[in-house]
Amino acid sequence: MGSGNGFYESEEFNLDAKWLVDPKLLFVGPRIGEGAHAKVYEGKYKNQNVAIKIVHKGETPEEIAKREGRFAREVAMLSRVQHKNLVKFIGACKEPVMVIVTELLLGGTLRKYLLNLRPRCLDTRVAVGFALDIARAMECLHSHGIIHRDLKPENLILTADHKTVKLADFGLAREESLTEMMTAETGTYRWMAPELYSTVTLRHGEKKHYNHKVDAYSFAIVLWELVHNKLPFEGMSNLQAAYAAAFKNVRPSAEDLPGDLALIVTSCWKEDPNARPNFSQIIQMLLQYLSTISPPEPMVPPRVFTSENAVLPPESPGTSSLMAIRDDSGETPKTSMETNPRGCFSCFNHCY
Repeated sequence: MGSGNGFYESEEFNLDAKWLVDPKLLFVGPRIGEGAHAKVYEGKYKNQNVAIKIVHKGETPEEIAKREGRFAREVAMLSRVQHKNLVKFIGACKEPVMVIVTELLLGGTLRKYLLNLRPRCLDTRVAVGFALDIARAMECLHSHGIIHRDLKPENLILTADHKTVKLADFGLAREESLTEMMTAETGTYRWMAPELYSTVTLRHGEKKHYNHKVDAYSFAIVLWELVHNKLPFEGMSNLQAAYAAAFKNVRPSAEDLPGDLALIVTSCWKEDPNARPNFSQIIQMLLQYLSTISPPEPMVPPRVFTSENAVLPPESPGTSSLMAIRDDSGETPKTSMETNPRGCFSCFNHCY
């Protein structure tokens, strides 16, 4: 991916002053996530609850340079793209360590949400609604020349009310080396477009050719998973799934999907990237499908005529209806930051 196709690439850490975070006002709390190159903590910045991503610097000069470049690109992308379905960027700093601060979303990852729901499935309207959130986020990224390349449930975060999905953890805005791509992200293969890793015979240093349609493929796998609430390519290891998708054109079964939804999924994961729809088209297809689904019957409890001071028994219609709509995944966790805030850089020895 280079400047020739209009997609974004940057190496320098040039950040507008309005996005620069003052480390002295940053407080780090409990760890809430961890990836190959960074750890994410719940925290506070200027009395605002935030998520704090601390990027590992690396050991060798080559590794340090590579991670600084990755950090600079991610910050550059976050600072120039805002959308209601993208995690909101608050700021960043490079010294004394590389830190990215974003809004804190307490609904957890889509992966965790789906696991907690199993063996049940999402209501179809909810699944398609989540898919629309994701598609709108991707349309925004692509309109800014950014390819995500790592779209999967782990990188999709829910709001506290579990009604909205936001995309987090932007992928690199340029191509990584083949070795890095094949080792850095465990489990990514199930959602990754085959053209990203089916070129294992390329000579060292040769560029792989792909475009933004890799994200359409990943979206199809995520949409399939939203509807079925099953792991795609179940029964296969990550590498088996990658091999089957890339060299045998194997895909999860779309037979159980409604016709119109099956068409969306299968068009998005076509082997030929150019035959896949873009996200503007995907959004229109999803909206069209959503319009064909009958809305669920609203649950209206029968009216109970009683005095204001009467105490309704636990089995009353009103109580039952409230219990029925209670979120099964439990209450939103409370932050511990109010009781035990710590200065950000007092904990860095423990962050690693």
